[in-house]
Amino acid sequence: MNKLTMAVIGLGHMGRHMIHRLLPQFAEKIELVAVCDNDESSMQREVTEAGIRPQLYTDYRQLLDEVALDLVYIAVPPSLHYDVARIAFEKGIHVFCEKPLANSLTEARSLVELAEKANVLNAVHFSLPLDPAVLKLKELVEEQAICGIQRMDLYLEFPQWPRAWQQNPWITSRQQGGYLLEVGIHWIQMIQQVFGPITHVKSEIEFPTDSHQSESRVQAVLRLHNGIEIHLSGTDKREGEERVSLVVHGEEGTLALENWRNLYRSGKDTDPQPVPVDDVVSPLPILKQIIQILNGDSGIIYDFYDGYNAQVILEALRKPGVGFTDLRPQLMGDKQ
Repeated sequence: MNKLTMAVIGLGHMGRHMIHRLLPQFAEKIELVAVCDNDESSMQREVTEAGIRPQLYTDYRQLLDEVALDLVYIAVPPSLHYDVARIAFEKGIHVFCEKPLANSLTEARSLVELAEKANVLNAVHFSLPLDPAVLKLKELVEEQAICGIQRMDLYLEFPQWPRAWQQNPWITSRQQGGYLLEVGIHWIQMIQQVFGPITHVKSEIEFPTDSHQSESRVQAVLRLHNGIEIHLSGTDKREGEERVSLVVHGEEGTLALENWRNLYRSGKDTDPQPVPVDDVVSPLPILKQIIQILNGDSGIIYDFYDGYNAQVILEALRKPGVGFTDLRPQLMGDKQ
């Protein structure tokens, strides 16, 4: 079996994670043949540290034009996702894209259409629904472990934004950055996968006086298709450590997914207790699933359709209307 050929475009945090941590796990199945970043010296340093010798480019258009590829991983800022993916689709290259899918709902919808026309694999790097703690949460919900769900609370609370490890020129920009775009999108998409469509959003959002800066405070209500409400609290001025969590309140207790991967369960009259997830078999990482699919086997991915539907909710949060906004006319229905 021939190795799949892959390029990484963008060596920010996720691009570096790909070349240093993920790709070495699958060295027998996929080969990194090209890398692109606009910082040539940093790019050279990263590939040297990774012990690899791909072709290096500072122009993604040139890379996509000159290198024969099976797959491209797009890890550039959101404003560039559309153009990189568009060119890749035109050349029949499979696309693995970071979230959010695009920089606007218009771009996201266009990318769905371009992906369908190209008839190639298209995946967004959403991994939270397949994390062991989330799989266990879903299992407990389906087993009615806390009986009927009454409401949920979603916390996106940070003592500062960006976080210390997350410094780059766009992460605080109103156009491309902020914790809703960077972090909230993961939880929105996970909720859509585990609990079903979010159909209505009511949001209050505060921005700094600097018109270029991303959101500071968010208070919102997201209503599921079945009427269950999710109350969202977001801030970049939390006292103490950050909290990124979902708490599911049921008739007979709660399930709390705290700080991404710590699952707790409590009864009506009992304190929260940790829920072990060591026995849960996860299909992660997403790259593994993509490799399986490209080699003709089955796999689980979240495609541009899923990315678009998550972005519908994201844009409603960032650009609130008066009262609840009905998002059903914008959401894409079942995949064909």
